[in-house]
Amino acid sequence: MVIERFSQNLMNSGLFKTYIATGFFATLLFFLFNSELFTPIEMLVGIIFITLLLKGLSNIMISLIISLFSLENKRKEFDLKYNEDKINAMLNELVVKDIIDSNSKDSKQQ
Repeated sequence: MVIERFSQNLMNSGLFKTYIATGFFATLLFFLFNSELFTPIEMLVGIIFITLLLKGLSNIMISLIISLFSLENKRKEFDLKYNEDKINAMLNELVVKDIIDSNSKDSKQQ
């Protein structure tokens, strides 16, 4: 759940789409400025190949970020929250028991 939300936020941020678009336009400009050295077919193939390469690299980066994402801190936070809720529930039960005991002692004394 945590990893799914993290990876979804990472993909929705648009960081990798911007990376790919920047690489695409940089490649396009490279071929535009060096148009006398390349034929149109070489330019198209080069632009497509570089864009696919950048898409592959961005997918590798996403998978590395997700695989290196540490869940230990989240687990500790979850355990602390769970234990805190459990302790609060037990304290509430103890307070209620004390009130019931004090009420029963007061009723016995009267």
